[in-house]
Amino acid sequence: MSKDDSSDVPAAEAPAKRAPLNKYALACAILASMNSILLGYDISVMSGAQKFMKKDLNISDAKVEVLAGIINIYSLVGSLAAGRTSDWIGRRYTMVLASVIFFAGALIMGLAPSYAIVMLGRFVAGVGVGYALMIAPVYTAEVAPTSARGLLTSFPEVFINAGVLLGYVSNFAFYRLPLHIGWRVMFLVGAVPPVFLAVGVLAMPESPRWLVMQGRIGDARRVLEKTSDSPAEAEERLADIKNAVGIPEGISDEDEVVAVVHKSRGSHGEGVWRDLLLRPTPAVRRILIACLGLQFFQQASGIDAVVLYSPRVFDNAGLHSDSDSIGASVAVGASKTLFILVATFLLDRVGRRPLLLTSAGGMVISLVTLASALHMIEHRPEGQATALVGLSIAMVLVFVASFSIGMGPIAWVYSSEIFPLRLRAQGCALGTAMNRVVSGAVSMSFISLYKAITFAGSFYLYAGIAAAGWVFMFFFLPETQGRSLEDTVKLFGGDGRDANGTVGREDGHGQNKSTELTTQQ
Repeated sequence: MSKDDSSDVPAAEAPAKRAPLNKYALACAILASMNSILLGYDISVMSGAQKFMKKDLNISDAKVEVLAGIINIYSLVGSLAAGRTSDWIGRRYTMVLASVIFFAGALIMGLAPSYAIVMLGRFVAGVGVGYALMIAPVYTAEVAPTSARGLLTSFPEVFINAGVLLGYVSNFAFYRLPLHIGWRVMFLVGAVPPVFLAVGVLAMPESPRWLVMQGRIGDARRVLEKTSDSPAEAEERLADIKNAVGIPEGISDEDEVVAVVHKSRGSHGEGVWRDLLLRPTPAVRRILIACLGLQFFQQASGIDAVVLYSPRVFDNAGLHSDSDSIGASVAVGASKTLFILVATFLLDRVGRRPLLLTSAGGMVISLVTLASALHMIEHRPEGQATALVGLSIAMVLVFVASFSIGMGPIAWVYSSEIFPLRLRAQGCALGTAMNRVVSGAVSMSFISLYKAITFAGSFYLYAGIAAAGWVFMFFFLPETQGRSLEDTVKLFGGDGRDANGTVGREDGHGQNKSTELTTQQ
């Protein structure tokens, strides 16, 4: 979608003075996002552990490759189930469920006596990954005030990067332990945080949008009063949510019977897959393309190949000792974590599009330079390419930094902002599924890929994909900065009736349900 397509939508006016950050909403966002630490940890700890697992379990590179990447495929189970689960039991208890699953997965992997049991642990942990990836951005976007939504919704990616860094630090801390103990301890450490996270999440409020969908208007109002910048904004947000759900204006908290009647219209996710995939409105179709395309390019540009296999990349560049390659990997985690903080403070100031385009451009340049350096190293005698080794390390750090200032956090922020309320949870689940499938394909093919076309050829390929992603984002992703969640559908050519995702859907008598609802109101 071009920028001109949304020219008829009035731009949101920036407030004269920026509202102070709502501390209650901040606390909710931090607690909701902490599951993401476990996701980052589970992925990156495999980077260093795989070398020792290969020796201890006597497995081939092919099995290592599958073991490293299969967690992303397994996460499809969690990501696709999370949408319906969160619509049914609520966003908060879905996060508790994710913590429990993470705990079980870490225990199984850490105590596994064989490759098959490790694979079982990866499956369990993968389900937890899928749940956490989908639910944290959705909950945060639904709780956050508009003025800080970009900042707060980027927190899951911030904590993923913190988890990545902790995974690398764990590799470095435990790699000197005996072979059969070291890698197991790396995984077992990941079983500790979920216990505290599950308890912490119970102290959070439920999403106000989910509460309204259940007819609990009074509870939703109380949450909004705590998470909004002003009482007026709380009332405005509540009115927007009620309109999106289909509750007529003027309904009072005591009108429980009327609310229950309205909540029966898909409040637990009924019919959403049909309205997303089989009979979407034009606006919903454009939103789905934007979400799936952004999630595809986020992973297809090779970020997980670098995170999972950075010791191998550094070994190819000339760092052959375990301490050097794992130490350089810690620097990768530090770079990712540092630059994600830059993105969090710029999201609500400069907007989504500028950061996305800058990010993709930096990724293309760093990948091309990295590939060229590795190509030259391959054709020079050992020990005579010191400058190129330094350049390769620098370009890996620039690549992950570029990813972190845009593509990393904004893919999740943007996806959680653009779907209509009724379709949001399961629409985001589809985006998460796309993300995990592509991540799995990249991570499960990287060893085979670099053996076939060299490390340099692999990174040239990722650079081409990142360049295609830049073009896609330039033409298809409108700016969402400063708009309410109920208003973003207009950027994709929708109108107010699209807010509940039912425009164009007919009932059994051929009557358009959205039109009928509007008439009743």
